[in-house]
Amino acid sequence: MNTAGNTPSVAVLVFGDTLPRQQWSPLTGLPTRRIDAPADIDAVIGIYRRLVVLGADADLATVLSRLLRADRLDTEVAYAPRRRTRATRVYRLPAGRRAARRARRGSARRVNLIRDETGSVIVGRAGWLPADNQQPIHGEAVVDDTQLFEGHVTGVSIEPTLAMPGLRARLHGTGIWRRWIAGRAVQLGSTGVTVVRDGIPAARPARRSTLYRNVEGWLLVR
Repeated sequence: MNTAGNTPSVAVLVFGDTLPRQQWSPLTGLPTRRIDAPADIDAVIGIYRRLVVLGADADLATVLSRLLRADRLDTEVAYAPRRRTRATRVYRLPAGRRAARRARRGSARRVNLIRDETGSVIVGRAGWLPADNQQPIHGEAVVDDTQLFEGHVTGVSIEPTLAMPGLRARLHGTGIWRRWIAGRAVQLGSTGVTVVRDGIPAARPARRSTLYRNVEGWLLVR
């Protein structure tokens, strides 16, 4: 926690080739940390009251995952991507210069945090896809007490929601059975799937996967 009066309360976390430029001028003067590995995030946890994420949805999710594991969801998090993303749509956020201004001046409110059994946070969209990219998924999934599918499907999408109960899921494709189903948790048992988290496929297939609303939400600057 910040204990000294002259300790900066806000830091900017820069991912990849996203460098502070004119678009990010509202953040001028703030401490900037380049993040090349998750351990770089750990080094700033507890030092700053607010972290501003300049990157993609997967980068925001990584920051929140590290805060979750460190039990520091009392840290305010602002998101300032270059352009609109799935997460900006979910959380109704601006992008670019407007996002940078809000990151510095906005206020934080607690919103739903969606995670999986590995402790990985989802901010835009997760997915279950066939493990070999050819065969359909074979298994069964439920959203709370509602069956999402049993048998074969081509894929499943899961998204966080601002409103309770916290997430929604649907099957890939079209038709009445491809509607969104809302719940607190979605669980899958299968012969094998590839779990995709904010556009990043897991390294190994999984037979089971669960995503759910964490008891404690995260502090989003809006």
